[in-house]
Amino acid sequence: MEVLEPNTIPVDTALTEKQSAIIKTLLYFSVFRYPLTIKEIHENCQCQKITLSETEAALNKLVQAGYIWKTEQFYSVNDDISVVDRRKKGNKLAEKYLLKAKRYTKLISCFPFVEAVFLSGSLAKGYVDEEGDIDYFIITKPGRLWLCRTLLVTFKKAFLFNSHKYFCVNYFIDSNNLEVPDKNIFTATELVFARPMYNKNLCSDFFEANQWKDNFYPNKPIANLSIVPPAGKNLLKKINERLLKGSIGEKLDQWCFKFTLAHWKKKFSDFDESTFDLNVRSRKNVSKHHPNGFQQKVLKAHEESIKAFNKKIMSG
Repeated sequence: MEVLEPNTIPVDTALTEKQSAIIKTLLYFSVFRYPLTIKEIHENCQCQKITLSETEAALNKLVQAGYIWKTEQFYSVNDDISVVDRRKKGNKLAEKYLLKAKRYTKLISCFPFVEAVFLSGSLAKGYVDEEGDIDYFIITKPGRLWLCRTLLVTFKKAFLFNSHKYFCVNYFIDSNNLEVPDKNIFTATELVFARPMYNKNLCSDFFEANQWKDNFYPNKPIANLSIVPPAGKNLLKKINERLLKGSIGEKLDQWCFKFTLAHWKKKFSDFDESTFDLNVRSRKNVSKHHPNGFQQKVLKAHEESIKAFNKKIMSG
């Protein structure tokens, strides 16, 4: 699937290209009510190469013109101090969640056929609210994705009472299929913010396989892989993988795949084929469980925020 054109939605033509890119960036994060610092705006500036000094100069002009607002060190498209307080509180809570995530990552990495683990969602961006949970993006061995997923989900149901708060395993791919097929600003954002937690070599391969993200985030530095643990040598994990290496493991994986797919087809029978594949993608090499359609909601909200901004500028 080819990369979607990043600049299909215009922003007021009175702005320079760099100013327009900054506005689009702030508008995207405003969907999540999340103001940004100068450094964050520079790193996350969408679809536009820009230096830190150019970012600062552009921001000063945008504030002076009344296009954006600055509160403390944060910039936003809305004059709303509550988003700053909200961010600070969420950043602080994320520090506590990250400690739990590290412990659960260590546990997840011990499950058979888990090859690499990332944090995704809001925690990967350094923010959590009281209703938040911890999302994990997991890379598995080829041919054992569904068996691996079933083992993790069974553990969650049996020992965590099916709680999603600290153990939300909703996206799996295998190590032979590292490229993310949905190429848009939402998936690019999730990708560049994905926090590698286990197996730094495979995490590096994953980022290498998804360089298309640079079309959307040309200034974003790659994640710091030096602090990521390498692939472990857990003895029990090795024994279990050896036992499930042959035809028994293949049959179990196939059964888990067919059972889960049939269950989801019944549960989400109101989804058409396109919606099902986007939200509940179920193939031998990928399992994606986002039935609420969060991606579509964010993309729509971002498009509407840009249109509303342009309308406000034109009417002003």
